[in-house]
Amino acid sequence: MKPALAWCALACWAGMGLAQAQWLGESNWQEGEVPEPPAFSLEGLVRFEVHPNSPMVYEIDPRTIVISPSDRVVRYVVVVRSPSGGRNVFYEGIRCPTAEVKTYARHNGSAWVALSEPLWSPMASRPSRHTAQLARQGACEGAGTPLKAEDVVRALQQNLRASNR
Repeated sequence: MKPALAWCALACWAGMGLAQAQWLGESNWQEGEVPEPPAFSLEGLVRFEVHPNSPMVYEIDPRTIVISPSDRVVRYVVVVRSPSGGRNVFYEGIRCPTAEVKTYARHNGSAWVALSEPLWSPMASRPSRHTAQLARQGACEGAGTPLKAEDVVRALQQNLRASNR
């Protein structure tokens, strides 16, 4: 898909998600208590593609995926690796009905550092496309939230196999 068309589709999806959330009465939505950033492992990560020409490798630790029953936020740890070996690790959450993302913390190599005032922001307006691609490839089911973390992992693995064909 051409980048301009992909961004247009994402913007439409975000707009539809926000309209659906307001129509369904989610305008009174409140985020539940956010768990502390989980321990993560660099073993067994599940890769997902952000852009076919990107030198960066994006992976999610499947053991960290949690779908909160109270607020339906999909929370996870994502690892971004550069070709030179550099690594960024983030603890994030996605609100599927509104196509929003929040970064709660960053790992500095030895410990989590929480953001002082994390805010929800539209996925379409973020400079990095990884959250939108993660949502599209399995963290969300359209504007809906998957029922189980296993559903997210399964969808990501199926998308990876399909893109490797």
